[in-house]
Amino acid sequence: MTKNYYKAACLAIGMLLFSCASEDMMEETSTQTATVGINNTLEMSKKTPIKTPVNILTWDFNDLNEWEDATQAGVPNYYIENGILRMFTNANTWDRTKVKSVATYTSGTYSWRVYVPTMGVGDCASIGAFLYNDDTHELDFEIGYGKESARQELNAVADDLIVYATSQANPYHSFPTKIKREQWYTLSITLALNNKKKYVATWKIDNRILTTKTLTYGTQKKFKIFCSVENLSFIGDHIPTTQNYGLFDWVEFK
Repeated sequence: MTKNYYKAACLAIGMLLFSCASEDMMEETSTQTATVGINNTLEMSKKTPIKTPVNILTWDFNDLNEWEDATQAGVPNYYIENGILRMFTNANTWDRTKVKSVATYTSGTYSWRVYVPTMGVGDCASIGAFLYNDDTHELDFEIGYGKESARQELNAVADDLIVYATSQANPYHSFPTKIKREQWYTLSITLALNNKKKYVATWKIDNRILTTKTLTYGTQKKFKIFCSVENLSFIGDHIPTTQNYGLFDWVEFK
């Protein structure tokens, strides 16, 4: 009887010790599993790339912060009105009214939102949206009435103006086409890099490609962004007899 009682007591104590050990093992396993789960999550978060939004710089012309005067002839003929930069040149002058960005930029897409008005018939006046490093590293949109000879070649009618998409050098390239007056347009120049690290320039109006040209240089040439209205001899037949203007709603780089 005593022996049986002793055996039963030993059996009960053994089962109790086994139960406690099992609980400890389960708790340790559960803790290890939870820790591994946290570590895996941390590792996955480290490996998962975080998408950075594309950098877009936009100037809305509520002011001229980050821009400076670049007028070459005459007085600075421009002002801001209701978030729009109005630029103009005077009749019977060779005014060259310009503003330029303070900073310089390289590859990317440059865009200008521009209103093209009626311009004086035969006037040597141009609305310009362009990139400038120096006289041999310059990419332009130039919009004006155009010489009569150029208008005839393009079969321009009364409400047409002429727009030139141009690389001034390295290499020289100029593409003329027609554009309707009294409308807003988005002009853009995209500078991409080819496998030789040279710029490939693409000129567009309202996302329609006008022309593309591979340039002889790359990002060692940085550009300032320009807005202008200038009286220039190449784009008309006589000194302007009227005041000509252009409107710039915004400029963008991305």
